[in-house]
Amino acid sequence: DDPAKKGICSNFLCDTQPGDEVMMTGPAGKVMLMPEKDPKMDLIMVATGTGIAPYRGFIRRLFMEDTPAAEKYEGQAWLFLGVANSDALLYDDEWQEAKAKGGDNFRLDYALSREQTNKNGGKMYIQDKVEEYADEIFTKLDNGAHIYFCGLKGMMPGIQDMLKGVCASKDVEYDEWIKGLKKAKQWHVEVY
Repeated sequence: DDPAKKGICSNFLCDTQPGDEVMMTGPAGKVMLMPEKDPKMDLIMVATGTGIAPYRGFIRRLFMEDTPAAEKYEGQAWLFLGVANSDALLYDDEWQEAKAKGGDNFRLDYALSREQTNKNGGKMYIQDKVEEYADEIFTKLDNGAHIYFCGLKGMMPGIQDMLKGVCASKDVEYDEWIKGLKKAKQWHVEVY
């Protein structure tokens, strides 16, 4: 009720009346689509804050809804979510339900920048949490896994620097590696 706190989109929608005409646009492109051809496909999902939105749909489709994808899925869906602290965790109750229903097919890791520390004693950002599992992630990607990044665009330089460092430690040429993932349609980025 406080006009000083009036939001933009949600309040606009709440203020519409039945029959009002509303112009909407939908997703452009195919960046954040879940591959469904191979039910054994591993999915690695990396999000910061509200970048969690597409993965919520993925996880609901795979572990909570009665869908053909859920019925057939045999891969591992691995979610990395980065937020400042545990009271900012989005949809934790849903992730816990997915873990209960999905067993080993759903994996969850949080990067809590104001509560956890990385291997160097600094804040635990999303790239630090992903790096903790670099060997496993690279193996999954070598075996055809898809990796998704969604959130604020400021997360990508840290992610890319971390991946460059991991590639260097593995004697892998970073630019060629990324080019290969993109060519195989395993690399998905939607940042804003």
